Amino acid sequence: MQGYRPSERRRRAMVRRKEMPLWQELPLLLVVAFCLAVLIRTFLVQAFYIPSGSMENTLEVKDRVLVNKVVYDMRDPLRGEIVVFRGTDNWAPEVTEQVSNTFAAKLGRTIGDLVGVSRPGERDFIKRVIGLPGDKVACCDDQGRITVNGDGIDEAYISEGFNSDLNQPPNPNQCTSRRFAEITVPQGEMFVMGDHRSVSQDARCQGPVPIKNVIGRAFVIVWPSDRFTSLSVPDVWKTYAIDHPTAAAAEPGIPARQDSPATEALVLPFLLSAGLSARSGLPYVTRRRRLRS
Repeated sequence: MQGYRPSERRRRAMVRRKEMPLWQELPLLLVVAFCLAVLIRTFLVQAFYIPSGSMENTLEVKDRVLVNKVVYDMRDPLRGEIVVFRGTDNWAPEVTEQVSNTFAAKLGRTIGDLVGVSRPGERDFIKRVIGLPGDKVACCDDQGRITVNGDGIDEAYISEGFNSDLNQPPNPNQCTSRRFAEITVPQGEMFVMGDHRSVSQDARCQGPVPIKNVIGRAFVIVWPSDRFTSLSVPDVWKTYAIDHPTAAAAEPGIPARQDSPATEALVLPFLLSAGLSARSGLPYVTRRRRLRS
């Protein structure tokens, strides 16, 4: 018994030392949550805010989507996927907003950018992948559809009345006409279009986008809650991929990276951090960023 009591006293003393009052624990938890937010936003998943209607009705104004930022480190984009990317100098912003240039505003934007709550650059866009390197994209066939390598695509995700005017003559500087001349997608680039063709300014008139400019793949709508749904590849593109498993002209000597269903599982740290924040009693704030959609 004499040898047991000192051990018990030491154990109780250690327990007392480990206990921390709330006023000391709360700042520590805030720092941990902030660090997690920065790491997740930088390397894994980021929330984006949809400011315009160029992807309606798939994505509506004020929707918030989660973007997987690591999936394309493991494979190339697929036709039919919705991607967030940085536009080239040819791409004009579709939504412009006045921002304050005061010191406080700049400081707030700098801190906000670390955790993904600031506004994006003017050249951040969200569109659907239509063509990959070497693909020949044009419009229209005798049914008024876009064609990829001569095959007409039945795009059921384009709502009635949301397509461009079939009878309007093509304009190389405006995407107001459904018709455009055949474009062969250059190596290392992709051809993207919005789902609301009558308002979307996209690759039809602004040119293809380098694949290296892709920020990530939008894979789920998380807000508003009644619109929660995954953003999967439409069946028409899945069927097309079976008949055309690779891009029309892959670069010689460079094997195409294969799709891996496990890549979406990399969002697990995001979900774990949300659970950790909830367990600690801290409010978990979804990071969001505005897009020029």
